[in-house]
Amino acid sequence: MSVVNGKEQTKFETANSELSSHTHEDAGEEKDAGVHNIEVFTAQYDHIGYRLMLFFSIFLISYAYGLDQNIRYTLQTYATNSYSQHSLLATVNCIIAVIAAPGQVCFARAADIFGRFTVLIVAVIFYVMGTIIESQATNVSRFAAGACFYRLGITGLMLMMEVIAMDFSNLNWRLLASFVPALPFIINTWISGNVLTAIGTNWKWGIGMWAFILPLSCIPLGFCMLHMRYLAHKNAKDQLRSEFKLFKTMSWYEYIVEVFFWRLDFPGLILICVTFGCILIPFTLGGGLNEKWKTAGIIVPEVIGWVVALPLYMIWESKYARHPLTPWKLIKDRGIFSALIIAFHINFIWYMQGDYMFTVLRVAVNESNSSAQRITSLYSFVSVITGTLLGLVIVKVRRTKKFILFGIVCWFISFGLLVHFRGDSSSHSGIIGSLCLMGFGAGFFTYTTQASIQASTKHHENLAVITSLYLATYNIGSAVGAAVSGAIWTNVLPKEIGKRLNDATLTQQAYLEPLTFILTYTWETIERQAVVLAYRYTQKVLCIVGLCFCAPLLFSAFLLRDHRLGDVIALEDLDEKNLAEDEESGKFWGKYFRFARKHED
Repeated sequence: MSVVNGKEQTKFETANSELSSHTHEDAGEEKDAGVHNIEVFTAQYDHIGYRLMLFFSIFLISYAYGLDQNIRYTLQTYATNSYSQHSLLATVNCIIAVIAAPGQVCFARAADIFGRFTVLIVAVIFYVMGTIIESQATNVSRFAAGACFYRLGITGLMLMMEVIAMDFSNLNWRLLASFVPALPFIINTWISGNVLTAIGTNWKWGIGMWAFILPLSCIPLGFCMLHMRYLAHKNAKDQLRSEFKLFKTMSWYEYIVEVFFWRLDFPGLILICVTFGCILIPFTLGGGLNEKWKTAGIIVPEVIGWVVALPLYMIWESKYARHPLTPWKLIKDRGIFSALIIAFHINFIWYMQGDYMFTVLRVAVNESNSSAQRITSLYSFVSVITGTLLGLVIVKVRRTKKFILFGIVCWFISFGLLVHFRGDSSSHSGIIGSLCLMGFGAGFFTYTTQASIQASTKHHENLAVITSLYLATYNIGSAVGAAVSGAIWTNVLPKEIGKRLNDATLTQQAYLEPLTFILTYTWETIERQAVVLAYRYTQKVLCIVGLCFCAPLLFSAFLLRDHRLGDVIALEDLDEKNLAEDEESGKFWGKYFRFARKHED
């Protein structure tokens, strides 16, 4: 991986800030201090030993939060079960995804303004706060509040790992570098089940211990960031800029208004959280044993979301925001908007089969705790191995589009298999094979699409924002996926259980506390087999929905650009490249409509 050389630094110093130019076409405006300084730091860490140390530090943090994610996702099931609110699992997942989506863009903006290291510290603080609140929660409301802080923290951590890996890699190495934070899944898939077994049902300790494990894992990366800053002060002090220069020239009030209100776009952040929260969360609450679709608690948030918050957000972003969360100037390029559509569908489709997969495996397939944990982790395990090997191939091939198309085709097949293998003991091998195939396909297109959208970005100063938009759209897909899967689960499952059990009390227990229910009603009992049939039907509906949405995923992939990934951090002549590519492709639809109009005349 090459780094920015002296000649390129001069070019970076005189470049205009593309981020600021979304609303201010001001050719003389400089790029943010955080972006400029990381370019100087990159030059100081040119030595292979420094690079290896940096990427190992990224791996270490990723290992910690990756293992935590694997375990915590399962422990959430035990937490909601302990509150007799298992069906609200999708609600919790939806809430944290709604928080995470705009948080991605906010953290990216902050990293460009204040620097990567500052944002890393803030993310760790949010992570620790959320973890402590979750571990001490006594009801689902407090648990959800802690989950919001935790999700903000881990969102910032994950974004910083991707952005730092991006800062220190060229385009042809970008996919491989992007997989460094994902490599721990190869290990965590196999040990997470053992860790979960050791924790047992004591989910509070299983969550709380990460409040001190994660900060400890951040020490090596913190040392690297401080070391490169020291080298920059020693060798290139005159090139560094103060990340808090504005603070020194403004009053407190002016600084808060300029940075937080305008540059981080807090009004936009609040409006988009309210919009998605009001629209999506009621979908996970409206069903259940007592349907609430006609109650004010469901109708009012939907009206606020669709009629008030969404129009206000669109008006604010298009007319008043100086630095909009959705920079249309960048998004309108088909290489970017098609990648964002793919990002949305990745997690939306995954949630159709994955949101309740652990519960399905425990209740409807009779898997043990550790076995169910390992099976649900197979997707990540296979996708990381596949993607890492693909990253080595792309270093030489330097193209991405055909690999993305192949991966999406694999998802069609895997979801077809999941529709067939969806419950009872004979589905064990089928589910494993389906999830492995899904992971294999994901390795070809999830991170590869991220590399593709970065290649469609013209300047280095846009990379963090575009990467955050990709990850934000990914999280919006999670929120919508959790909402839809939760709506299907809460509306279909209780009715199916009720049809087969004809016992209101037993139906309530099987629906609200399934992990407790299976301790009393073992696999051979009639009651358990009735619940298995209900689970099979509900999971079939979920997987069919996921299979249908693979179609727009494939269509979007055809719209992607197929840039040649060069030995540079960002392609600088994209306008000319895109025009040439569009001309070469013949602009099929434009020709078609011109032909149609000609014959109509």
